[in-house]
Amino acid sequence: MKLFTYFRSSAAYRVRIALNLKGLPYETVPVHLLRDGGQQNQAEYREKSPLGIVPALQMENGVLTQSLAIIEWLDETYPQVPLLPTDADGRARVRAIAQTIACDIHPLNNLRVLNYLTKNLGISEEQKNEWYRHWVNQGLVAIEKLLACDLRTGTFCHGDTPGMADCCLVPQVFNARRFNCPLDGLPTIQRIVAACESLEVFQNASPIRQADAE
Repeated sequence: MKLFTYFRSSAAYRVRIALNLKGLPYETVPVHLLRDGGQQNQAEYREKSPLGIVPALQMENGVLTQSLAIIEWLDETYPQVPLLPTDADGRARVRAIAQTIACDIHPLNNLRVLNYLTKNLGISEEQKNEWYRHWVNQGLVAIEKLLACDLRTGTFCHGDTPGMADCCLVPQVFNARRFNCPLDGLPTIQRIVAACESLEVFQNASPIRQADAE
């Protein structure tokens, strides 16, 4: 498998964690989102990912895009070390946490959106960062409530084994730290992220460990 990735992309970070949790070998192919006018915009990559986003996972029989779709495909194709619970209620809960991050928080703070705010709408860097922190804070406060008020939360987001929700939470918190988002009112999130970051599989997926890290 080849993973087309960018070291700071939180979506690609999610998939790197999932691959590592499952112990699957893969080759990383860096796609620099800022260099050469954005390598994701080049025709060759657009053939793999028509929207020009990372990650993309190339297998023998095709290419997959969208991080959550890739993670669920990995879970169905390589069921050892499951990333979703076995019960329907548990799977729905994990998907809700993951989608709150991937569908509600991340799209508003994606590089494409931030670039549009500054280059097309003319907002300042300070205003852009305030936009970022507002939506991250709103989303993480909601996730904190989902986690803190549910007995199914354990060492990790769901029980005592890391899964798909943790694959999403850790990258989002990594990016929140980059933009100096306040995290002191999120004790459950901080505890879970600390537990994840103590594991080698998460450490090896970190942006700072990637070959294209700057």
